[in-house]
Amino acid sequence: MPRKQQGWITFQSSDEERKLLEEYCQQCKRTKTEILRELLRSLNQHSPNQLQDVSTPETKPVTQKIDYKALKISARNVLKGRIKRVILDAVHSEITLEIAPGFELTSTITRASAEELNLCEGKEAYAVIKSSNVMIAQDE
Repeated sequence: MPRKQQGWITFQSSDEERKLLEEYCQQCKRTKTEILRELLRSLNQHSPNQLQDVSTPETKPVTQKIDYKALKISARNVLKGRIKRVILDAVHSEITLEIAPGFELTSTITRASAEELNLCEGKEAYAVIKSSNVMIAQDE
């Protein structure tokens, strides 16, 4: 199946544009794909007249700070725990919470999220689980 039918987008960019994107990715410790997806998702927040401003380097960054404390979520399974282990990778981070003595829960999140949340061993944090993404299996 051609990439176009798989949802791939390919476009040409100048050396200057590629360098700008690569430098931005290094600063944010995020992949080009993550940055471009975020840019695409932000387009619905702007009128067509504002789009020229979004693509110019002189304007505000496309990424926006979100007040997560003000967000309401549909997940009902929120487990408080203490961070037992943080493993930082180039793009992702593995965070292990001890929910109760002897009970650990591990999640993989982006490195940028781990850094923004200032996650470190010994700190309290919450595991938010959306039940539609949790499955239980058993050997017979």
